[in-house]
Amino acid sequence: MPRLDGILADTTPLRVSPPFRRLWWGLGVSNLGSQLTVVAVGLQVYALTGSTLAVGVLGIFALVPLVALGLYGGALVDAYDRRRVALLASWALWVVTGLLALQAWLDVGSVGVLYGLVALQSAAFAINNPARSAIIPRLVEPRLLPAANALQTISWSIALTVGPLLGAFLVALWGYGVAYTIDVVLFAAALWAVWRLPSIPPVLADRLPEEAGAPGPGGRDDAAAAGAAAGAPRRKVVGIGSVIDGLRYLATRPNVRTTFLVDLAAMILAFPRVLLPAVGVLFIGGGETTTGVLSAAFAVGAVLAGVFSGALSRVRRQGLVIAWAITAWGLSIAAFGAVLLLVGSTEPSQVLVGGLVAACVALALAGASDAVSAVFRQTILQTATPDDMRGRLQGVFIVVVAGGPRLGEVVLGAQASWFGEAWAAVAGGLACIVVVWLILRTQPRFLRYDALHPEP
Repeated sequence: MPRLDGILADTTPLRVSPPFRRLWWGLGVSNLGSQLTVVAVGLQVYALTGSTLAVGVLGIFALVPLVALGLYGGALVDAYDRRRVALLASWALWVVTGLLALQAWLDVGSVGVLYGLVALQSAAFAINNPARSAIIPRLVEPRLLPAANALQTISWSIALTVGPLLGAFLVALWGYGVAYTIDVVLFAAALWAVWRLPSIPPVLADRLPEEAGAPGPGGRDDAAAAGAAAGAPRRKVVGIGSVIDGLRYLATRPNVRTTFLVDLAAMILAFPRVLLPAVGVLFIGGGETTTGVLSAAFAVGAVLAGVFSGALSRVRRQGLVIAWAITAWGLSIAAFGAVLLLVGSTEPSQVLVGGLVAACVALALAGASDAVSAVFRQTILQTATPDDMRGRLQGVFIVVVAGGPRLGEVVLGAQASWFGEAWAAVAGGLACIVVVWLILRTQPRFLRYDALHPEP
């Protein structure tokens, strides 16, 4: 029987780092609960209003605090003990989830309350997520970061696959209060994992962005390490100036900046989620069930990419792999559009099984491609950024990751209204490929990026 070593996901980070292992399990369990809440909130808003637009407005209430506080949250992470920041933000998330459960059990029936709680939840997440991400490079060695990020991708994708289906089932069977309450219970796993972390104080360097050198082992630059060793006083000035310092630093770091640009191109030009409801009605049939299956196919592709990610730990040319992964993403979305062109917009009364299978395969390939890209984009950000800037750049990362798909829904939604859903997917996928390679033509160093010699 052939050995699977080097093919399956590398679990070394789980074996050698107990804090990372606890964090991985805790976040994996809590992410599943979070997906229950995402589905339950949407279903509850629709039940109260009967309006798809009202459900869509939830996205605005989630996005605005995330963008507004994402950068500031990163600045907090760079200034204070990361364990403490993550723990306080996690407590805030847990309290808000408890309030969601309470309003359901009390049958408050207010859409405004739901909007407000979602906004508070998103604000806490904007601080919590950069803290968690910036913690990981302090828990595992730099050479293990691709494996650690692949493991994170697996747990998140499983939650994204199982959570929505389980959430809809729980709401249908027992109601919103049960779904929210289960999330409260599951989120305790994240609180436990963060509470068990060691203290992770900041390592700050008094330097201008243009004075920053290339990061050393573990992503800490020599100046920061020397300052910490000498017991240099740590600055805890967190304001707009700190955020601007992070953006100025990003402007001087082309490889890190390129990871954001290519991801924005992929998400804005070729993110297909907004097309799926129409696909279930006009092209393949099956309505909401088909929409759910297509969404799950994307997540299943990401899970499979994570499970068979063993080879990713040995990749040195990480920028080149990102480029080809996003190219594969664009081709997969274009192929999804081609499937829709072939089946035609006939509003079938029954599910077209062949079309559904082909569409699922295309979206699964897209999910796998996105997962590979995400692993290395996160790895480059973690290894090519000095420790004292990681929080702020993780804040930029969460803004890009959250904002890109939202803008993509607007772009592809507009294209679908002009040309139809099928051509919107084809054009979006091909446009993504063209724009990404135009970006990379101006950043040739990115394609030569070497994981053994990380350059920001």
